[in-house]
Parts: sequence; C-alpha cells; structure tokens
Amino acid sequence: MQDINPNDVIGDYHEHALIFYDNKTRRVLVTDIETPFPDGKLIVSRTDTTGIITHVNRAFVEMSGYSKDELIGEPHYILRHPDMPKAAYKDLWDTVQAGKKWHGYVKNLRKDGGYYLVYATVIPNIRNGEVVGYTSVRRKPSARKMAEALALYKQMLLEE
Repeated sequence: MQDINPNDVIGDYHEHALIFYDNKTRRVLVTDIETPFPDGKLIVSRTDTTGIITHVNRAFVEMSGYSKDELIGEPHYILRHPDMPKAAYKDLWDTVQAGKKWHGYVKNLRKDGGYYLVYATVIPNIRNGEVVGYTSVRRKPSARKMAEALALYKQMLLEE
C-alpha cells in the first residue's frame, strides 16, 4: 500500500501519518472535499479473514477513486480516514471475528484525499462452519445519524 500521491489530490490538503493495527504506516493527504453518496447505489466488497480485499463492485471503485487493480490485494484500511477512531475498527473486528454482523457509520478516505460517508454492514462469510472472509455492503447514510456518529468519533479521537 502506497502513500497518497500529491499529484492525485484535488485541492488543498493536510498531511497525516496513520499507524494501523498491524503496525504498518501510511502518509495520507486529506482534503475537506466530500463526494456525496449517490442515491440507489450499494458499495460491495469482500475480504479474506485478514482484511485483504478480494472483490469490489463498480460503485466501490467509483466512490473510492481507486481502480479495481489498485484495490484488489490491498488491506481494506486503504480507505481509513484519519477522522475515524481506532476504537471504531476494533469494535468492527471484535464483532465480525465473533461471527456476528456489524453495522456502523464510517467516513472513508478517497484516493484523491477527499472523503465519502457510508452506513456499513459487515458480515462474516461462513463455509463449513468456518469464517473464510467478510462481505461489506455500504449504503447512503442518514444525514442526522452520520452527524451524530462524526461528533462521537471526534470526541473519541480526543481520548485516544
């Protein structure tokens, strides 16, 4: 996974260094430009049990700004926005690794430094009684609930 290239960024940006749960780091360039989630679309992706992307649909490619080839084989946290607290992802992983469905509001980072907001549902893919990966379906979030989640995330980040 590469750092975000300044040539890919649209507009003024701020630089952040992210450290992921596996101790990998990434320099991201972040703008305040939102790409609105289109009505009637669903973003779908699948990962293996470690979070490596194995499948993406066209809406995922369009919203993320990455090509399909740039996404397949990368960790799903390629989309992690610095406004998202680590605890949100810990809750997601704890839930799905326990074999349960997770729902939540997420601010995702685009390749161009912008962001998009989603209501995500992540479910374990179970074959012969074993979790073999995860499927995530994202839809347009409720504006009110998304605003509440972002306010909570801001507070959580202050406490990290």
